[in-house]
Amino acid sequence: MGLDDRDALQVLRDAVDPENGSDTLIRDFYTHWFATDLSARDLFPPDMDVQRKVFASALAWLFGELIAQRAEEPVAFLAQLGRDHRKYGVLQSHYDTMQDALYTTLRTHLAAAWTDRLAEAARDAVALAIGVMRGAADAEQSPAYCDGTVVEHHRVTRDVSVIRLQLDQPLFYHPGQYVTVQVPQWPRRWRYLSPAIPADRSGAIEFHVRSVTGGMVSTAIVGETRPGDRWRISSPHGAMQVDRAGEDVLMVAGSTGLAPLRTLIMDMTLHGVNPRVHLFFGGRYPCDLYDLKTLWQIASTNPWLSVTPVSEYSSDPPWARDYPDVQPPRGLHVRQTGKLPEVVTRYGNWGDRQILICGGPDMVDATKAALIAKGAPPERIQHDPLTH
Repeated sequence: MGLDDRDALQVLRDAVDPENGSDTLIRDFYTHWFATDLSARDLFPPDMDVQRKVFASALAWLFGELIAQRAEEPVAFLAQLGRDHRKYGVLQSHYDTMQDALYTTLRTHLAAAWTDRLAEAARDAVALAIGVMRGAADAEQSPAYCDGTVVEHHRVTRDVSVIRLQLDQPLFYHPGQYVTVQVPQWPRRWRYLSPAIPADRSGAIEFHVRSVTGGMVSTAIVGETRPGDRWRISSPHGAMQVDRAGEDVLMVAGSTGLAPLRTLIMDMTLHGVNPRVHLFFGGRYPCDLYDLKTLWQIASTNPWLSVTPVSEYSSDPPWARDYPDVQPPRGLHVRQTGKLPEVVTRYGNWGDRQILICGGPDMVDATKAALIAKGAPPERIQHDPLTH
């Protein structure tokens, strides 16, 4: 029965599900793979904890989709993984050894329950996953990545930097998409970042990066980036967008979650007719609203754009004086005080809008939940994946 055997697929899903304690199985898979293919180990960072968790969650999701007999999204997901994995230097031979290691590990861990039906389902599921990734990687003609040089680094708040690069060749992406970036301080650790300007034919690109407590890559970017550093940037992901022929738009940005929304807004300025856009831009302190001057400049010449600044606290801490003054000239909406989800929903449920939310996972979750609780249709709400 293979992929049609839902009972067997459920056994496989339960085995890899991190909620069921699949740590040992996933660890053994990587141990077996690296032991049989020494070159595969070089594809990954020294610390594998995050990688193992992400892989276990992805496997559990994949088996769940197969159980539900849904193929379109898993195939698209696997194809994107295959294309994206090219940036690590993955070779066709790595897919062979990975397929063998994963099947062998499943068989070993499920030995007590192993049957011909389970073997067939495991073999077909693993072959499907590896085959789609392999085929997509082999068929892709575009470069796996492009390199660029840091030309400017501005520390705009205590924990936020604006970094501009000149790429060796232009990178084409849609407004609202994100990319993965590798910096020289942390080789083989790729971090998701959203460009803060639309794709530029000359190869210019800008990122807004917030240092996250415990985040090794973001902390290194904010604290250590220097002009002349060489970055590596992968192909774009994501599908967040504004339908310019659709309803008016609500945008909610927390801190550097502004970047993709700023890109969408900048792209909209190139068109003569746009839906109305109301952007809520939030931070902890007023000084965290680092890009208000740019937003003011855009809003002052584009009447379809309204910007409401939001801060949790009404005044700045003493260290704010060490960083640039973010206050724009008069003309923006009066700054509101409070948590972003609460301020946004004071104005209603925004149920007749296209809704885009960008920021940290906690903020996105809280804002989405607050809007839905007020009556906003969930299907109108867009945001990037909360875990990449």
